[in-house]
Amino acid sequence: MEVYKIFRFELLKESCGARLGKIYTPHGEIQTPVFMPVGTQGTVKALTKDHLLSTKPQIILANTYHLYLRPKIEILKQFGGLHRFMNWERPILTDSGGFQVFSLAKEKQKTGKHQAKVILTEEGVKFKSHLDGSWHFFTPELVIQIQQIIGSDIMMPLDVCPPYPVSHSQAKDAVEKTLVWLKRSKKAKPKNHQALFGIIQGSIYEDLRKESTLRTIELEMDGYAIGGLSVGEPPQEMYTATEISTQFLPKNKPRYLMGVGTPQNIIESVERGIDMFDCVMPTRNARNGTLFTHFGRINIKASKHKLSEEPIDPKCDCYTCKNFSRGYLRHLYNAQEITGMILGTIHNLRFYSKLMEDIRKSIKEDRFSTFKKDFYQNYKD
Repeated sequence: MEVYKIFRFELLKESCGARLGKIYTPHGEIQTPVFMPVGTQGTVKALTKDHLLSTKPQIILANTYHLYLRPKIEILKQFGGLHRFMNWERPILTDSGGFQVFSLAKEKQKTGKHQAKVILTEEGVKFKSHLDGSWHFFTPELVIQIQQIIGSDIMMPLDVCPPYPVSHSQAKDAVEKTLVWLKRSKKAKPKNHQALFGIIQGSIYEDLRKESTLRTIELEMDGYAIGGLSVGEPPQEMYTATEISTQFLPKNKPRYLMGVGTPQNIIESVERGIDMFDCVMPTRNARNGTLFTHFGRINIKASKHKLSEEPIDPKCDCYTCKNFSRGYLRHLYNAQEITGMILGTIHNLRFYSKLMEDIRKSIKEDRFSTFKKDFYQNYKD
């Protein structure tokens, strides 16, 4: 894979709002639109490196919050960064961990495992670890320093991601803090190969989304991420918020819709000009027995698959579909065999990767609208 010292994006073609592009990074090229498998803690759950590579990922996503807590930054520094630590030669994007600081605190409040608490200040955010209850303090500058040690190709700045629903005043406060922290993040970023994206907030409020987008663009970032969505709002609200931002975002920079999502979400968002996606859905669903096919999702544990000699998806070229039947996979899942989760995860990630390949091909051939129509005719959820 050819590598590049300088991060840059090249827009190759547009078709019905969809964009075909290429991102150049020090660890290789990324063809867009692209889906990034989530490797939160330096691994994509249930898969070895060889398993993962068989699904043909171009880039993976890791999380600053989780890596900071475990294995800890001192260890990553000793190993020369995450690429070497996990023996991964391809690009890595790291989320800042801002979302996890708030979401995991809320989760722990429900479970009561640790007395989780978050204190938001102008300087940063103080929080308790979801692992042991110890106190920590993230500032925009520290988050950049951590990601510098991780060595990711694309960094996300510390931001404030409000829940849904949220009041207009709370959403506006999140926009303001995110912008102030972005300026500090940019100032703290070393002049090296790593790219830094700006994150747009504003919840579902049109005026705030527009304001956040325009003010973030003024800072001339390496790319732009649309945050604060896929947190429980109706899909149409998410699409509207995305459209508000993409109509103003510069064409010569990559656009990343954070935490999205279903195959339908991806197709709709590609049509609205998004280039990059990530979501735990394919891996998490695979571990629970929900598998994606060209005809919709299936529950592999269902009794109707007991005697099926068919693959998960006859149109799929993954290792699982080439070698194993639905009947066998159902047995593995119901027997709670780890192999079932492994095979299911391989399939789901390859399904997503192939979906993106087909999307890119349709844009290149100027038939994205036809592709979208055909997809919906076959995919029943």
